[in-house]
Amino acid sequence: MKLVFMGTPDFSVPVLQALVEAGHDVVAVYSQPPRPAGRGKKDRPSAVHKKALDLGLTVHHPTSLRTDQAQSDFASHDADMAVVVAYGLILPQAILDAPKHGCLNIHASLLPRWRGAAPIHRAIMAGDTETGVCIMQMDAGLDTGDVLLREACAIGATETTGELHDRLSEMGARMICDAIARYPQLQPDPQPETGVTYAEKIDKSEARIDWSKSADHIVRHINGLAPFPGAWDEIDGDRVKFLKAAKSDENLAAGAIATSNDRFLIGTNDATIDILRLQRAGKKPMLPQDALRGWALPDRLSSFLL
Repeated sequence: MKLVFMGTPDFSVPVLQALVEAGHDVVAVYSQPPRPAGRGKKDRPSAVHKKALDLGLTVHHPTSLRTDQAQSDFASHDADMAVVVAYGLILPQAILDAPKHGCLNIHASLLPRWRGAAPIHRAIMAGDTETGVCIMQMDAGLDTGDVLLREACAIGATETTGELHDRLSEMGARMICDAIARYPQLQPDPQPETGVTYAEKIDKSEARIDWSKSADHIVRHINGLAPFPGAWDEIDGDRVKFLKAAKSDENLAAGAIATSNDRFLIGTNDATIDILRLQRAGKKPMLPQDALRGWALPDRLSSFLL
């Protein structure tokens, strides 16, 4: 098919690659405009923008799709279909209607659960044991369109958002190629009105760990916010990000820290947590045995003393 591709972050890159490898004619790529990033705050193109240039594709990055000019430009591609995955702009009706077969969206949840911006984070943070990918025929609502294909997968007990993100991205890439190939035969499945939840955008203000919560909650919080923005707390005045955790069978007092056998254990009010990956201020993410070298840790967290 003659396609327009619309996506921005790393999650979208395998999808673009898969569409090109499947032989589709990607006539245009739409992505968010370059943003200031890094220490020099120089404009940096998105992951999709960079990948599209590597593939020799034309990239458009309008700041809005609501202007007559943007909509005219989009319609001029005369596309059979648009494929949308984590693009970042709301598509007005004129954009949805422009391709012959409309716009298909790849959404990383089992709709109608976790409509919205952060479905992977929220699924892990909520303790869901299952998630998946839906291929949806887009309409004007927020992830409300009919589902054409859905596939479920289990969420691992200690799986982080980063790990699940990569699995679902590859799943979405495979599924969208299948959906396009079978499009005339697919039966749209309207989403039920029950079971709707919304995955609000992750705010950095919610990243600090609340040690008064249960161990299960804290583990989900840590894994759900890894790698970004990273659940954190202060240890001896330094911010430490906790990037992967599991419940432990050890028995520590609430707030106690233990580092036996290269393990980093923290006691909570109802169980002990095993920190499996962390990042000290100014350093790279590390396994506990590497992070603990030369680090004189206190024997308990000050957060429990507040």
